[in-house]
Amino acid sequence: MAKISTQSRTDLFIHIGIIVSLLLVLFLGFFFVYLPFTTNHGEAITVPDLKKKSVEDLEDFLGDRDLRYEVDCTFVTNVPALTIISQYPLPGSKVKEGRKIYVTVVSRTAPLIKMPKLTDMTHRSAQMLLKSVGLEEGNISYVPDMAQNAVLKQMYNGKEILPGQPIAKGSKIDLELGEGLGTAQFEAPSVIGMPVDEAKIAIVGAGLKVGQQMEVPAEEGQAPGSIVRQNPDAGNKVRIGDVIDLWVTPQAPESTDNENQPQQ
Repeated sequence: MAKISTQSRTDLFIHIGIIVSLLLVLFLGFFFVYLPFTTNHGEAITVPDLKKKSVEDLEDFLGDRDLRYEVDCTFVTNVPALTIISQYPLPGSKVKEGRKIYVTVVSRTAPLIKMPKLTDMTHRSAQMLLKSVGLEEGNISYVPDMAQNAVLKQMYNGKEILPGQPIAKGSKIDLELGEGLGTAQFEAPSVIGMPVDEAKIAIVGAGLKVGQQMEVPAEEGQAPGSIVRQNPDAGNKVRIGDVIDLWVTPQAPESTDNENQPQQ
């Protein structure tokens, strides 16, 4: 067994120096050689840009780069389903192999939301509300009405949709707006003597509205179900969107099968 000679103070200092040097070499070797080798210190992977890629190709794409991923879904209109729209860490970041990349993907199915109430709102307010709830503005149509640029009807797929009804997020809502009453005046058309259906067509065709319909007893020579009076009267000055009230004679009673059969 080897013995360390410490007969002099110089020998003692030499041996202490040797021991300290050995400890220092072991310390430096552990932190600067062993740890970097086992943890791939200094070797980093550049995060690729995943936006606009399909999530179906993500596993192979990241697997080849020794990266993992985790998916969160959301719905975005006018973006193909399963498209990646955001990621973290951001493209170009340096990470170690095996790092998990968090991606947000557009879902296949749009969630259902409640249809908001747009009627009686201004066009601008309706546009802002549609955008805030994830709906889109569709076709715009105008009808004569004193409430200019106010929403009179809200429609989906050609049918009026009521507030509170479920609808897919991203759907397009058609709006019917008031055009305002025109300033130009013209003479009210005459519908006296016309059947009710023909009178309504004539009134609407002139840019006017059908108001109240009041039934009055028929006098001699007046046909059943015909117009006997109107207000405003024919020839009076009216404007686009004005209302015409009508007075109508009673409809003729429908004959029954028994009345039509010949008597025995």
